[in-house]
Amino acid sequence: MIVTKSNYENEVIKQEGTVIVDFYADWCGPCKMIAPILEEIVNESEGKIKLCKVNVDNDGELAMGFGIASIPTIFIYKNGEITNRVVGYRTKDEILKLI
Repeated sequence: MIVTKSNYENEVIKQEGTVIVDFYADWCGPCKMIAPILEEIVNESEGKIKLCKVNVDNDGELAMGFGIASIPTIFIYKNGEITNRVVGYRTKDEILKLI
């Protein structure tokens, strides 16, 4: 799900359980590499993990508000609180450890 400044609170912060937020851009090579990994993790979670994506080119104000300087940046939320944040490409195993 693509999220923006207008729906970030409802789609991410007010959600129960685990939400992965992927700050990305369409032109970013590492972003393209990590996207299928994130989708695989979410699909394998059987509905326990939600994936939200923020396009930094389309919603730069939201990205700047979180201090996003490099992409991909991944936030892991649990019950509305950020529990982990990583920058750059990560393997599936590395992401699963963050969750």
